[in-house]
Amino acid sequence: MQHDKVGSVMTMNVVRALYDTSSEGVARLPAEHRIGGLPVVDDDDRVIGVVTASDLVGHRAAAPDPHRTRRSLGFRRLSPVRGRAAATGPTAGRLMSAPPVTAYAEDTIVEAARTMARRGVKRLPLLDEEDRLVGLVTRRDLLQVFLRPDGDIRDEVIEGVLVRVLWLTPHSIDVSVTEGVVTLNGRLERRSETEIAVAMARRTDGVVAVVDELTWHLDDTRPRPDEQPLHGVADDRLRKL
Repeated sequence: MQHDKVGSVMTMNVVRALYDTSSEGVARLPAEHRIGGLPVVDDDDRVIGVVTASDLVGHRAAAPDPHRTRRSLGFRRLSPVRGRAAATGPTAGRLMSAPPVTAYAEDTIVEAARTMARRGVKRLPLLDEEDRLVGLVTRRDLLQVFLRPDGDIRDEVIEGVLVRVLWLTPHSIDVSVTEGVVTLNGRLERRSETEIAVAMARRTDGVVAVVDELTWHLDDTRPRPDEQPLHGVADDRLRKL
C-alpha cells in the first residue's frame, strides 16, 4: 500500500523545545511556525512531554497580575531567591503535558489514527526504534490520506490486492468505490481468496468500509476430515492477516 506506514506522511523537520526552554520562547514558536503545539525533548531527543496552545493559555490565565501583586506586597522587596524565580519564570518542562502520547514511525496509518482518536490528541510525535523523535503527524495529515479520490482507491485495490497479492487479472471481480466505501462483487475460486481480498481492501488508505458481495467455488477454509487441505499462495497470505 502506498501509505502503509505513518512515517510516510509525517513532517520530519519538527519544531521542538527543550525542558529548560523559557515560557516566552515556547510561546513564540507556535506563532512563528503557525502550529498548535510542539513536543518537549530531553538532551537525547527523547520526547518527555507536549506543549499545546491550551497549555500556554492556561498558564497565562493562571499567572498573577504583576501590578496587582506589586500592590498587594506594598512595594516590599522580594527576597533574592524569589526574585530570581520571578525573573526566570516557568519553562517548557513545567508547562508541558506529560506523559506524552506518541507513536512509532513504523506504525500503520490506521494504528496512528486510532491512537489519536482514543487519546483525544490532535498531533502525534513519532519515534524511531530507539524512542527518539523523528517526525510528527497531525489530524490534517491523516485526513489527507483518508480523503482520497474514489478513483485512486479503486485503482489501488485492483493493482495492490487483486494483481499483486492474489495474482489475479484486474477484471477478476468487480470493484466499485463510492465516498470511500469499497464494494467487491464477483466469484473467486476459493473462499480464502475472498477473505484476503476483503481484509486487504480494508487496509487500503482512504477506505472507509468494505461491502463484501463475493462468492466462491470451493470452501478451502474448512476441509473435510477425509480431504487434504488445499495449499497455495492464498494460504500463506491468510495466515499473515
